Amino acid sequence: MPKEVILTPAGLKRLQKELDTLQTDRRREVAERIRDAREFGEIAENSEYDDAKNEQSMLEARIAQLEERLRDAQVIDKKKISTDVVQIGTAVHLKDEKTGKTQKFTIVGSAEANPSEMMLSNESPVGRALIGQKRNTVVSVPVPKGAARKLKITKIDVGL
Repeated sequence: MPKEVILTPAGLKRLQKELDTLQTDRRREVAERIRDAREFGEIAENSEYDDAKNEQSMLEARIAQLEERLRDAQVIDKKKISTDVVQIGTAVHLKDEKTGKTQKFTIVGSAEANPSEMMLSNESPVGRALIGQKRNTVVSVPVPKGAARKLKITKIDVGL
């Protein structure tokens, strides 16, 4: 059974745009590379041709992956997001109990996760610990080294 892909409306648009670019521009570029590489001589000993064919294979795999994700996508409706508990689509303000440092994360599906943009997957250790929790709750998140981090949920907003 295919895994359900949870996306925000912005994430859906990003994936659709990437798929469109790969199917048009990138396919055309790779086809030109293959055609040009054929002109270098015998295909059996042509590293340019092999490289272009490998790139084509990776491109087609990515296109297939994106098509599958989009086919199985469940798009989050901003109107149906409640700020009573942490869920996919909410922005969560957290305070580290030890350091006092505060951070804001948006909880998203794994297909959109990007920690550098403060977008955490619902399947990550922090995301799993936060899902279903209410404001002012302190959650314990296991960390690779040392004791678990204690994070207090200070605010829950709609994050989309």
